[in-house]
Amino acid sequence: MQIGIDSFVETSFNPARRAALDPAGRMRGLLAEIELADQAGLDVFGLGEHHRPEYLSSAPAVILAAAAARTRRIRLASAVTVLSSDDPVRVFQDFATLDLISGGRAEIIVGRGSFIESFPLFGYELDDYDTLFAEKLELLLQLRDQVEVHWSGRHRAPLTGQGVYPRPVQQPLPVRIGVGGTPASVIRAGRLGLPLVLAIIGGEPHRFRPLLDLYREAGARAGHPPERLEVGIHFIGFVGDSTAQAADDFYPAYAEAFTQIGRERGWGPTTRAQFDALCGPTGALLVGAPELVAEKILRAHAALGGFGRVTLLLNGGSIPAAKTLRAIELLATRVAPLVRAGRGSAPGK
Repeated sequence: MQIGIDSFVETSFNPARRAALDPAGRMRGLLAEIELADQAGLDVFGLGEHHRPEYLSSAPAVILAAAAARTRRIRLASAVTVLSSDDPVRVFQDFATLDLISGGRAEIIVGRGSFIESFPLFGYELDDYDTLFAEKLELLLQLRDQVEVHWSGRHRAPLTGQGVYPRPVQQPLPVRIGVGGTPASVIRAGRLGLPLVLAIIGGEPHRFRPLLDLYREAGARAGHPPERLEVGIHFIGFVGDSTAQAADDFYPAYAEAFTQIGRERGWGPTTRAQFDALCGPTGALLVGAPELVAEKILRAHAALGGFGRVTLLLNGGSIPAAKTLRAIELLATRVAPLVRAGRGSAPGK
């Protein structure tokens, strides 16, 4: 099983703390996190795209290119690229360039986005939320398969055979679809035979099994072999030397972030009792000592019918850098061996 980390380059949802932050220092800290993940043996590091003051990751490909120059083996992914509000030509060029810089380690994980700020920012209508993604995904897949593309659609000027350069090292450049729980999205991924990344940020992981069954059934109906229908799972979590320490370190940042998001979306404030329940044996948060985190990954693997990759969003807020680096070290040196021992020794199992 591949094991890795996702980040949105979080700062803080608290405006006072955010104002005191040095953004350049936070970015240097992120690059140190990616370097450590590479050196410690993790398989992938993904950066999400957000256009909000709490995050510094509005241009993931630029950050990943800086990371590529400082790493040797770890795969570098967007997590996700909000394709609906971006230009597929530019997305392909950015990640083909990243692939060249990294020597063939780039991946694009595309999605419709969990926030909507990018739509008005780049001049798109929310009424076109789904059609934008479907149309642009079609174009992106043509761009990776053909140098010269003939294409037309509703939301972008047509291409009439122009060449799109540079071309990546990997043929084809990996494209995965990131989803949050919409049945139509998993069916689309299966029908296209694209690897799926499912974000499980709440509830109980085993309840997401029907979505993965839909994905696999759609892929089989479209004639794709099972080995092409790869599944990755994105969790929120944190690893500490003890379960109590991990929970105490992670809760303040988690509560701050989800209380603010809840305020925007009509949820109630996040409480410690809710957090502790999600950290329990069947909850979605992977927070605890290495043995507990590994056990929950293996339990989810069995409940969901298997997956080949798992990534953790470790620092969902203003967690001290030293604690985040320790969590990365523990994930690589203690969680990953336990998970792989439970699934067999090969990273892809």
